Amino acid sequence: MKQKYYLALTILFLLSVSANAQFKNYNVKAGIQYNQLMPFSEFDASTSFLGRAFLGFEINETISFEIGGGYGKYKTNDNLNAHSNTDPDHYVKTDIMPIDARLKIAPFTSENWNPYIYVGAGVMKYSVKEVPSSVNIPDYNKMEDGWTGIIPAGIGTEIKLSKNVILDLNLGATYSFTDLLNNFVITDFKDGYGQLGIGLSFVSGDDCNTDIDKDGLTKCREEQIGTDPEIADTDGDGCKDGDEVNIYKTNPLNKDTDGDTLIDCDEINRYNTNPLSKDTDSDKLMDNEEVNNYMTLPTDSDTDDDGLIDGDEVLTYKTNPKMVDTDLGSIGDGVEVGRGTDPLNANDDLPPAPPKEEVKIGTVIVLEGINFASGSSEISPGSEAILETALSSMKNNPAIVVEISGHTDSRGTRARNMTLSKDRAESVKSWLVSNGIESSRIETEGYGPDKPIDTNDTDEGRLRNRRIEFKRIR
Repeated sequence: MKQKYYLALTILFLLSVSANAQFKNYNVKAGIQYNQLMPFSEFDASTSFLGRAFLGFEINETISFEIGGGYGKYKTNDNLNAHSNTDPDHYVKTDIMPIDARLKIAPFTSENWNPYIYVGAGVMKYSVKEVPSSVNIPDYNKMEDGWTGIIPAGIGTEIKLSKNVILDLNLGATYSFTDLLNNFVITDFKDGYGQLGIGLSFVSGDDCNTDIDKDGLTKCREEQIGTDPEIADTDGDGCKDGDEVNIYKTNPLNKDTDGDTLIDCDEINRYNTNPLSKDTDSDKLMDNEEVNNYMTLPTDSDTDDDGLIDGDEVLTYKTNPKMVDTDLGSIGDGVEVGRGTDPLNANDDLPPAPPKEEVKIGTVIVLEGINFASGSSEISPGSEAILETALSSMKNNPAIVVEISGHTDSRGTRARNMTLSKDRAESVKSWLVSNGIESSRIETEGYGPDKPIDTNDTDEGRLRNRRIEFKRIR
């Protein structure tokens, strides 16, 4: 009684253990079992044992295949009710050696449990060692050895013990196709036995929660996604599967997630483009076209900063998206488009020379076409023709004093734009002074975004707001 009590406590303790054994996704499972047998026969049952060893292989996450063999004792009391002369000290004993194949079906698995049912088929060698002595009737059979078919079936559960060790508890029965396991035949009922078993299973292979290829995804997760758990970069795009899934949200099974012909990892690490968008900068040109065909920046919608987006330059105006002034006529492409002249014809870039007349005080002249390097006060070489107009006006009116003012659009911080507009006005003054105009005749001011002449909501409007103005103040 005490032994049964301790066994029950042990089982309850094991059921409460949380470990990391793998019920699924193993390579091979090997195990040993001890079974307490309860024979089914004409004689009263007496408990005996069966030891069994087996190898298991997973078919899928629900079904596994197992082949095993064992050795045991099939023992009954030597009595037969009304037919017997009971000898309490004598038993009918038979050696049995079953070999069988089983299918185990585990419909669901919890963290610590893996309940299953099993059914199988096999053969069993039996050898009667002690024949019945309590009966003497014509049906007594002298055949003491033989083979028979068997059908085992039952239920059980697996319980985690450690990463690679599993406790197995099972309850089942084995039906045989013979009535000679005790060397006695009296009815059509075939001999067999019930069994209560306990065993240990040892699994090989990596745990479902391990990361074999060190890509940041567990084996379980990779099997869900469809990636190869043994290859860190399944699609060969240069990014680990885990980074694609967890960081970039790209498809780890497709090296070009957005279909722009640039592989994902090149977009991320080489071009700084978005691997989920064919047109990262929304300039109407696909990233691969900008990289491979036009050599424009796929992350900047206006590579040459002329106020026209790259796609419009290529597809609509046929201008060079890498040149501010495609026709080299001294007026930028964006300015020409804005005022309606042809950015491919240099002849219409400059307006007619102004007449030699006195410039009135307060007169404002916008020096259209003066361009600067992006984010700087350096005058672009193509702007000198416009500056020549201002230079000519000051030489024709040697007594006037002018204010040169710089203006920006609303992008960026106001403080930065105020400084930039002032610096650009100073650059224009420096050019005029270097070409013979007295410094005392020129004052400069930077107004930043404070005096727009157009909307800042469009490329064209922002282009007009980025300007240099020339005004007589005395």
